[in-house]
Amino acid sequence: MTTARPKSTFLEWEGSGAPDAPSSPESLREAGLSMSLLTDLILRTLYQRGSMLGLDLARYLCLPFKIVEDGIRFLKDEKCIEVTGGEIIGRVSYRFTLTDLGRERAHDAMRQCAYVGPAPVPLEDYIEQTYRQTVTGISCTPEVLRAPFSHLVLPETMFSALGPAIVSGKSVFIYGPPGNGKTAMARSIGDFMNQQGGSIFLPYAFLAEGSIVTVFDPSVHVPDEDRAKDDGADTRVRDLLVTHTVDARWVKVRRPVIVTGGELNLEMLDLRYNPAANYYQAPLHVKANGGVFLIDDFGRQLVSPKELLNRWILPLEDRHDFLTLSNGKKFQVPFEQLILFSTNLDPKDLVDDAFLRRIRHKVQVHAPTREIYEKIFYGVAKRLGMGQCPEAIDYLYERYYEQGRSPRASDCRDLLEIVQSICRYRRQPVVLTRDLVAEAASTFIAEF
Repeated sequence: MTTARPKSTFLEWEGSGAPDAPSSPESLREAGLSMSLLTDLILRTLYQRGSMLGLDLARYLCLPFKIVEDGIRFLKDEKCIEVTGGEIIGRVSYRFTLTDLGRERAHDAMRQCAYVGPAPVPLEDYIEQTYRQTVTGISCTPEVLRAPFSHLVLPETMFSALGPAIVSGKSVFIYGPPGNGKTAMARSIGDFMNQQGGSIFLPYAFLAEGSIVTVFDPSVHVPDEDRAKDDGADTRVRDLLVTHTVDARWVKVRRPVIVTGGELNLEMLDLRYNPAANYYQAPLHVKANGGVFLIDDFGRQLVSPKELLNRWILPLEDRHDFLTLSNGKKFQVPFEQLILFSTNLDPKDLVDDAFLRRIRHKVQVHAPTREIYEKIFYGVAKRLGMGQCPEAIDYLYERYYEQGRSPRASDCRDLLEIVQSICRYRRQPVVLTRDLVAEAASTFIAEF
């Protein structure tokens, strides 16, 4: 269990729109850790990694050395560790090794919890920091919104719908026929959040009801490049030895953009428990806090839409969720991300009015007009090194789009890439002609 501690403090972090950085703790109490948890971390680390210098141990646990030193002193008095070498400048340069008794204690600690890594932050600090860097406060204007959408051809009405949705930080339902850029639009919203929203701070792990829950996931969280440049070996050493620096237990990352599709199930929205190691991994929507969580192809998941929406109906309303540990204990976490639902299906066939009311913004994506279609078509043709050919578009409309098939923005890319493949196969220059488009369409557009 964590000890009572004063309210955490934060350092002002330079950078546009960036939240305050958590400040390094001055004591074990400020770190929100108990002596038993600290010593168990030290024992498990030495058990797994062998002997270590005091400074390397502090660096590995991401704690100031003066805090780690308290644990070292306690374990040395308990005859669990011993000094096997080092310089005379102090414990920071001593090499520490487990004794036989220490290895027994470490083995017992590993059986109770096998987590080895940066020390966890208290749950209340994680909650406080998450609310400091919510998506709701991100500045969004028509001028800055267009940049991440520059590769898409969208009508002005689409920006008028997306802008307020992003500003609100609430959930967005994007729906319409397939092949018209819903997923690309959702990903562009994520790019906007990365560019305009600034970076955020995530803990490697937090402590809830005596259990460790890992949050930082290198597969979905991208460390901030500026922080990485400043976070060289000399800087890390300085931060561990001096006061009033950034808490190393937190990672500065770009706002996360997490995308799920048909593979999503209810288990992915719960804590992932490792029974052998006895600690947890945060679910996807917790890892997405401060960023974007896109559910693509909504309605085609392994879990039914009704079950999925029932799981989230209260978090969408109250902006927090409850997670359950293996022992049945529950704890509350923020539900602070811009959640996007993207679907090709009719929303009325997926959700009821009660749920639609909780999704603040509904954005319908229509099939492109001919003007928009031509802009997309010629944009793709230019990218592939082809010239313009109005006769090719005339053919597509006369043969397909005016005969009942709805035009799709994705048709432009798919058809022209087939034309490119035909030309390369025949070892001829890549050109755009009516006949080549007709040949590509005959194999691409199925007519059953």
